[in-house]
Amino acid sequence: MRRLTLALALSLAASAGLLADTYSRQTGVDILHYVFRIGLTDQSSEITGETTVTAKFLRDGVPELNLDLTSLSVASGMTVQSVRKGGPIEIPGPPSDNIVFTHAGNRLHLVLPPLSKAGQEFVFTIRYRGTPAEGLRIGPNMHGDRTFFGENWPNLVRHWLPMIDHPYDKATGEFIVTAPNQYQVVANGLLIEELDLPNNLRRTHWKQSVPIASWLYTIAVARFSSHLAGAVDGIPIQTWVFPQDRDAGMQLFEDTSRRAMQFFISNIGPYSYEKLANVQATGFTGGTEYASAIFYGEKGVASGRGPVVHEIAHQWFGDSVTERDWDDVWLSEGFATYFALLFTEHDEGRDAFVDGLRRSRAQILQLEQKLPDTPVIHRNLADMTKVLNNLVYQKGGWTLHMLRQEVGTENFWKAIREYYRRYQNGNASTADLRAIFEQASGRQLEWFFTQWLNRPGVPRIEGSWRYDTARRVVEVTLTQSQATPAFHVKVDVGIVTQAGDLPRVQAFDMAAKQGTFTFPVDAAPAGVVLDPNTNLLMDAGPFVRR
Repeated sequence: MRRLTLALALSLAASAGLLADTYSRQTGVDILHYVFRIGLTDQSSEITGETTVTAKFLRDGVPELNLDLTSLSVASGMTVQSVRKGGPIEIPGPPSDNIVFTHAGNRLHLVLPPLSKAGQEFVFTIRYRGTPAEGLRIGPNMHGDRTFFGENWPNLVRHWLPMIDHPYDKATGEFIVTAPNQYQVVANGLLIEELDLPNNLRRTHWKQSVPIASWLYTIAVARFSSHLAGAVDGIPIQTWVFPQDRDAGMQLFEDTSRRAMQFFISNIGPYSYEKLANVQATGFTGGTEYASAIFYGEKGVASGRGPVVHEIAHQWFGDSVTERDWDDVWLSEGFATYFALLFTEHDEGRDAFVDGLRRSRAQILQLEQKLPDTPVIHRNLADMTKVLNNLVYQKGGWTLHMLRQEVGTENFWKAIREYYRRYQNGNASTADLRAIFEQASGRQLEWFFTQWLNRPGVPRIEGSWRYDTARRVVEVTLTQSQATPAFHVKVDVGIVTQAGDLPRVQAFDMAAKQGTFTFPVDAAPAGVVLDPNTNLLMDAGPFVRR
């Protein structure tokens, strides 16, 4: 296929190469493991925390390390009491174990010992306390019962856990939560221990053995009804809901979860985590795809509604394969959106799949009016309140759908499986995805990724058709009537021979603002339709017989 006009392609590709969100990376250190010891109480919203961090130096002589942790303000924030070498601070060590630190501007700055060597590991422990303003939601659920839920998206984990709060640095971790014993605790990974303590307390230990991004760490502490809903490929499926909503939660989650898990494992690759828990969560709406412990809005669960398949798809894309940069958040949300539709195609059939595509396309066209100069890939994202919009969901998903048409369904799945295999439990970029699709298809696809992900807008296509009796051809004239330069698109035209027949589809390659195309037909057709199979993201204008 012909490419975009050279000037436009070079301009968009050049700008795409410069994109990166504005978070400051620390190239000399890699966090390997966190152990979060959290104390909760019913007397106040203050928490106590002790975090042990295992870091690895990536070069010699790293002088400092910075973690994100909110500073103390009038009514909230964290106070760091000490930072020391080694593990849990049970017995005070010598003064030489103290690490010099400053805590200001929501950053915990540590002065590291001299003479660090590349490959060396360094363990230190931070003791702190405070009241989180965000990140950990503490308060009554819809039934009036007290609860505690991590609410970290996209960069709010710093309000209660000291971490590198950015997806580029993934680590394994553990939660050891001490709370009043009327509560149950669910968190990432595998349950290691529950231990009743004096004074009506209980300590619960969960361990996440696969590296995940900071915001995917979470806890849920409440009175739960917990239920094991079987297993898929040896992965246990769990339901954690408020006792009042037990039946609604089991009906919403369990059968759908098993079917979705089987579909994604069969078509993408193995599930990465030790369990899949569906959790009803106070104050949430929709769902949030914490690794191995998905949270769903409490009112939705109570009424039998929740985006179960979308959030399970995230366990592969967003959680296991994580965007390296917030500018590429579509690699999470666009993937989950489209793979939920692919499950619909598998589970309910083509008509339901197409209905979903059409609803998605209508959402995109509405949003394009509100955000006229907004591409799917962000441009050096600095304001994290703008990390999400429906374009990263819906247009990102539609880009994958058109990519499937561009390379063919067989090559699409071949590339998806290789993308997941190569970047499972790691980080990836749009460039990484494109390279794999080029390898799988044997096609150069930079023009496609640039056009649909870095360029704002969609084509508006309108036109007319007529039947030329003398030549026995259908003549179709198409126009891209948007004010911006032409998109390079493949336009499907369907010829309906007789009313009620399925259309015979002819594809046209259109890279100019206008084009006329003909194809032979023995007799005047009953009708001609644009995009009969719903394969193109476009604003469809009038298409009439002339």
